[in-house]
Amino acid sequence: MSNAFFNVPKAVNEPVKSYAKGSLERASLLNMYELMYNQDPIDVPMYIGSNEIRTDRKKRMAPPHEHSKTLGYFNYGDESHVRAAIDAALEARKAWANLPWQDRAAVFLRAADLLAGPFRDRMNASTMLAQSKNVFQAEIDAACELIDFFRFNVQFMTQIYNEQPESMPGMWNRLEYRPLEGFVFAVTPFNFTSIAANLCAAPAMMGNVVVWKPAETQVYSAHVIMELLKEAGLPDGVINMITVDGPLAGEMVFSHKEFAGLHFTGSTAVFRSLWKTIGSNLDKYRSYPRIVGETGGKDFVVAHASANPLEVATALARGAFEFQGQKCSAASRAYISSSIWPAVKKSLVEQVGSFNIGSPGVISNFINAVIDERAFDKIAAYIDYCNVQSDAEIIAGGTYDKSTGYYINPTVVVTTNPMFRTMVEEIFGPVLTIFVFEDNQFEETLNLVDETSEYALTGSIMAKDRYAIERATKALENAAGNFYINDKPTGAVVGQQPFGGARGSGTNDKAGAVMNLVRWVSARTIKETFVTPTDYRYPFLSQ
Repeated sequence: MSNAFFNVPKAVNEPVKSYAKGSLERASLLNMYELMYNQDPIDVPMYIGSNEIRTDRKKRMAPPHEHSKTLGYFNYGDESHVRAAIDAALEARKAWANLPWQDRAAVFLRAADLLAGPFRDRMNASTMLAQSKNVFQAEIDAACELIDFFRFNVQFMTQIYNEQPESMPGMWNRLEYRPLEGFVFAVTPFNFTSIAANLCAAPAMMGNVVVWKPAETQVYSAHVIMELLKEAGLPDGVINMITVDGPLAGEMVFSHKEFAGLHFTGSTAVFRSLWKTIGSNLDKYRSYPRIVGETGGKDFVVAHASANPLEVATALARGAFEFQGQKCSAASRAYISSSIWPAVKKSLVEQVGSFNIGSPGVISNFINAVIDERAFDKIAAYIDYCNVQSDAEIIAGGTYDKSTGYYINPTVVVTTNPMFRTMVEEIFGPVLTIFVFEDNQFEETLNLVDETSEYALTGSIMAKDRYAIERATKALENAAGNFYINDKPTGAVVGQQPFGGARGSGTNDKAGAVMNLVRWVSARTIKETFVTPTDYRYPFLSQ
């Protein structure tokens, strides 16, 4: 039994390594990339309780930038594996929930240090290989952001536990923060290794047990995540990783009495469908499940006439095309004031035209492949559509090729129609659509930005004019959960810019903040009276 309140190490953002030419980290990571590329194909199991489960059904894993290459296989499960994962989680729940908070904290602090050290190259290389991220995008995601999630969430956990009520004389009021009663289902995306890990780790840190279904295109790095957590000392059954059909998993999870919460990142349509399913099953559950989701985005940049054209062009080049536009926060639509448009256009076309495109194994490549053939075909169809429309013009890119890998050249579309299809619909790829507005139409354009999309994830205003910045900040109050001034709308940092949006973009429970972790606890108030009354009569009853 502990008889002390413990101070956790102060969370500090993990420094991003530069991977500059001649640096030790560059040589080390590229060596690991080559080693993992050339090794025999791996066999990724499901992790259920203390068991590594392998089946007769195997699914192939290949780099998106070289789809003929086999990295390995993962084992595909069925309803028996979903059931086993739920049972394993519930079996592990009592011991994990009753473990002192500092011991849970120690597991994830150890995971952070392991990732910062011996696991860093493996996590980054796996993300480069199977998710086609360049060196820098892998470093800021798979290494730094995940380390930050682990360290800052431990700090946020202590803040929550320290929140205690006042006590009047003669009594002692206490709050304890219990894990949810049951298990949490984590459904995670391909595009951020750190998000995949955090969606299962954040509830677990608060004493919950988790059934985790990663995206099939992220299983390679998910395997490394599980190895990291096991090495850090996470007990068996706390996080159970299953690779099964999504609807099958949902059918079993959402009909289970002990289902207690959903932690989700993915498409808006899927999230809404899951919410409806949960709602229709409310009478089956022990309690009302917590539903936390971050979904789609149609993220914007608004450039006022006072903005610096070179700054605008660079914000668009980075914000729209880093990781091939496959970020929930990626700039997908832009509104540029007509007086600065010629200069913005010149610089943007030059920058996009200078991108090196190819394998992340060649460190000078800025652009790599989109995640799979389904994504490739969808994005290519949007480009084909733009090519035949009279109210749109492609000024950069517009070509694609999947003969070797799923490569789409970053594409910039200019339209005269502010409601053009690619200004409205989420594409999730390297396609940016621009609408040029007259300088005196700034206010009307802000209204247009606010009303065009169902989403409200990220957005940016570029301007030197402080009045313009203030007007945009107010007018777009509900248009973005993460709003940027004179910056691209991507790159939120844990502990600095808690991330999440509202409207069609999710529940805005802000990953990387106290408000997300609060969703994974159920508070109990305890009032202790020191001298208990022995007579029902209050003083006011006296004659």
